[in-house]
Amino acid sequence: MVYSAPMTVQGAVYRTATLLSLVVVAAMLTWSRTTGGHGDALVLTMAGGILGLIACLVTVFKKEWSPVTAPIYSLCQGLALGGISASMNATYPGVALQASLLSFGVLFALLGAYRFGWIRASEKFKAVVIAATLGVSLVYLVSMVANIFGAKIPFLHGSGEFAILFSLAVIVIAAMNLIVDFSFIEEAAAANAPKYMEWYAAFGLMVSLIWLYMEILRLLSNLSRRR
Repeated sequence: MVYSAPMTVQGAVYRTATLLSLVVVAAMLTWSRTTGGHGDALVLTMAGGILGLIACLVTVFKKEWSPVTAPIYSLCQGLALGGISASMNATYPGVALQASLLSFGVLFALLGAYRFGWIRASEKFKAVVIAATLGVSLVYLVSMVANIFGAKIPFLHGSGEFAILFSLAVIVIAAMNLIVDFSFIEEAAAANAPKYMEWYAAFGLMVSLIWLYMEILRLLSNLSRRR
């Protein structure tokens, strides 16, 4: 796919809105299938998660494919999110709505703070965020391997004080990634990046937002479990 015009901030905003719409539509599908007791709900949720991960990896390594792979990622992640959210909400009523409102609240609060210049993504800030994100990713990877052998990491799966503190720390890291995403969009547009980078920038923002939502959902679920 060839573009002649350079990337713009407004274009990235439009692409982000498009990807978010795809996530919501797909999530509504699996939510309705899950709450309706349809047998294919679990299949859609699992398929969405697996295919979403594949689309994510392809997009990271093939940025120029993002006009195609980013929408595919959003649709697949929407399928997974809808099923997970519906299941969580069935156990802890209202938790999905609370997580959604908090996620968008954090997004718009940080966007406003960034636009007013109250926060900036310096090179040192970006390095800290990347290091923290890689650290959390390593913990998740170790947890996945441990699960294969029937073991669990307490502060990831429990509802104790340390688990709550860990969730809060991960939420902060996910929120910090949003700031890095804002900076990336601004800098890429200023550098006249290729038009397809609007999709890639929107994809990055969606990855951070979905991560933030999932962590808030997990935190709220753990808090509800303690009551």
